[in-house]
Amino acid sequence: MSSLTGKVALITGSSRGIGAAIAKLFSQQGAKVVVHGRDQAALSKVRSEIEQAGGTVIEVLGDVSRFSDIESMRQRIETELGPPDILVANAGASLTPPGIFEDITEEGWHATVNANLTATFLTIKSFLPAMKARGSGNVITMSSAAARRPHPQSPVPYAAAKAGIQMLTQHLAAQVGRHGIRVNCIAPETILTERNKRMIPDAQKTSLVEIHPIKRLGTPDDVARAALFLASDESAWITGMILDVTGGAVMVT
Repeated sequence: MSSLTGKVALITGSSRGIGAAIAKLFSQQGAKVVVHGRDQAALSKVRSEIEQAGGTVIEVLGDVSRFSDIESMRQRIETELGPPDILVANAGASLTPPGIFEDITEEGWHATVNANLTATFLTIKSFLPAMKARGSGNVITMSSAAARRPHPQSPVPYAAAKAGIQMLTQHLAAQVGRHGIRVNCIAPETILTERNKRMIPDAQKTSLVEIHPIKRLGTPDDVARAALFLASDESAWITGMILDVTGGAVMVT
């Protein structure tokens, strides 16, 4: 696989979990990495790990559901490293627990949609003009298997927001291909992040494994390797793709 040497890559939501794994792998492949989050201590830990491995990295703080915060981040990145060649819009969260549809609060709906769909839209909106101006760029969005596998226990606002990200990705890909910009989406299933390792009971982990043809749960590195493929020239003629990183679970009916 071709390296990312000389590329500037911003990975939002990279203070832990999937985002941190992507940032570390991209750095190993030669990218100048921007890590982002709102937890200063966690963010600094990831930055320090990348620096200790010999990578070039800066960290930026900001709320990606606020356009003013994103614009401030963009200006700093462009000043210190140059405009990003690769944008991984990874930041997101499920802020509304599964439950009865009519019990979903308006506040919970807006919070989850803003943290996922709106944040993805605003982040791309900020960084896209510079990509168009230079005639190249690579955008990777982050969805979820929840967007494609309806289930009575799904957190509906999160699933709806992630489904929206998939359509946003494909409509954007159709628009910006003529500018030399590729846009693809990764849709993971259950990933054993540090948080999920703590939060998911062992019995539930065992039952979750059984729904996957590949009999294990995913890791952040599984998603990071998929992101590297989409960020590299190995996928140069791929755009508008929703890449399921699910151990085969999405094809199971």
